[in-house]
Amino acid sequence: MTQRQAQDPRYAEPQPPFPEQSQDHPGREAAMAPAPDFGADTYRGFARLIDRVALITGADSGIGRAVALAFAREGADVAIAYLNEHEDAEETRRVVEEAGRTALLLPGDLSEEDHCRSLVERTVARFGRLDILVNNAAYQGPAVERFEELSAERVERTFRTNILALFHTVRHALPHLNPGGVIINTASIQAYEPSPEILDYASTKGAIVTFSKGLAKALAERGIRVNVVAPGPVWTPLIPQSFGEEKVARFGENTPLGRAGQPAELAPAFVFLASDEARYITGEVLGVTGGRLLP
Repeated sequence: MTQRQAQDPRYAEPQPPFPEQSQDHPGREAAMAPAPDFGADTYRGFARLIDRVALITGADSGIGRAVALAFAREGADVAIAYLNEHEDAEETRRVVEEAGRTALLLPGDLSEEDHCRSLVERTVARFGRLDILVNNAAYQGPAVERFEELSAERVERTFRTNILALFHTVRHALPHLNPGGVIINTASIQAYEPSPEILDYASTKGAIVTFSKGLAKALAERGIRVNVVAPGPVWTPLIPQSFGEEKVARFGENTPLGRAGQPAELAPAFVFLASDEARYITGEVLGVTGGRLLP
């Protein structure tokens, strides 16, 4: 019988240096080189989310696309919320439908409460229910050299997208989440090791951890679980849109494993937390960081 060897995690995915690339906001996965690995050729489902309905924000690319693909291959229908990256979102829809599940595209700006309400209402109208809410969308502005370069307008935009949208989306989702419902929020290693050049973004990720822990306590009595996935450096469109050529080229090199993570390596954490296998887990932060330790 042929035996399959475990992969060496240091070399299982592309390593730095990455080629030169730059993007405007919002970044687009279709323009990245190398293309992020979102699990299209590798993720295998095991029927852990059969006939559940998931709403995933920021699902057009990066981690969100990988989670959408994994959820679909586990048997879930997926509502794909995104800003305006239509080409990327169509690819996410394609892979969800290729997995035999239904996809719903929901473009729009999460910084507006009315849109947060609309996401939930349109998801429930299409599928008749909502079982899993994944708050993954985030705004990350270009890295700055001096703190004073973080304008009030930018800070407000970051907090509206990364924090206020969570409050609004959860509030409008709760009437539709029954016992067994799941909320998963995406934080970051930045919550614990904030980078001064993106301090507005890092601050929101710290707030997401606090928000999620408190929300988990509030919703436990309703049978609704709330958890967090905290990625380390992951190769997504946020990176070339935010950092200069030198940092992009060496991105992820400062992890113990010596490389950036890929979206496909994050998706299993979301699947686990969404599934009944994690039914005794709430209020926790699951780090997927390449060896950078969470306190």
